[in-house]
Amino acid sequence: MPTALSAHFTLDELIVSQEAARAGIDNTPPAEVRRNLEQLAQALEDVRSLLDNKAVLVTSGYRCRELNARIGGSAASAHVEGRAADLIAPAFGTPFDVSQRIAASDLAFDQLIHEFGRWVHVSIPREGQAGRRELLSIFRKGTYLAGLVRDGSGVA
Repeated sequence: MPTALSAHFTLDELIVSQEAARAGIDNTPPAEVRRNLEQLAQALEDVRSLLDNKAVLVTSGYRCRELNARIGGSAASAHVEGRAADLIAPAFGTPFDVSQRIAASDLAFDQLIHEFGRWVHVSIPREGQAGRRELLSIFRKGTYLAGLVRDGSGVA
């Protein structure tokens, strides 16, 4: 039976990785990361509520350092600490729609990134820290734009 972290999110869905499975990488989180994943699951519950209780699908959650490096993730990625999830909510709307709804809320996120027009990255602050509520968009690897941008047209 899957381990529930909250009403709608399980440990399995926050750590599953097809790339880890293909490469034989053990993506099991250590205890300190698991605590972060529990807090992340609660934040995802808040996101789900903001999205009119529509399903939130996590496409990437925790990544051990080996997995993160393999997929080309930032060494400073909040995914490595279990503090970030990439998500979509097709029943609610586009990733841009989801980003806008979260940005307009009072959710204490650290970063909200509209990524490549295909998903939303949400990270939570470290324990004891306030969320920066940083809004970014990216349409080309390595080139972040300040704020939420609908699409990459016109981005050099």
